[in-house]
Amino acid sequence: MAVKRIVTNIATTDPEAARAFYGDLLGMPVVMDMGWIVTFASDAEMRPQLSVMSEGGSGTPVPDLSIEVDDLEAVHERLATAGVAIEYGPVDEPWGVRRFFVRDPFGRLVNILVHA
Repeated sequence: MAVKRIVTNIATTDPEAARAFYGDLLGMPVVMDMGWIVTFASDAEMRPQLSVMSEGGSGTPVPDLSIEVDDLEAVHERLATAGVAIEYGPVDEPWGVRRFFVRDPFGRLVNILVHA
């Protein structure tokens, strides 16, 4: 047996806010839309992962999800220009990532990162 995929599920009554944040701002295309569920994905090859945390690192709260990107500065600029509040960072962390935190439209704390 092998885990093939892990999907984060976020409850919302406003899928359009998800399209604006995850689709437009983070550039994740919609790969499934059944009205009651909209799934965003990436073309990148991914391995299933699940992190269990007692803190978010560097004294930060535990983020609800982490999204690795290929150009952190471009994503940071896009989110800041859109008026999304940056709650932490950008900062180079001692474990080899550069990251910042924002909240999605549903209040989830999102860790946006790139490996150094």
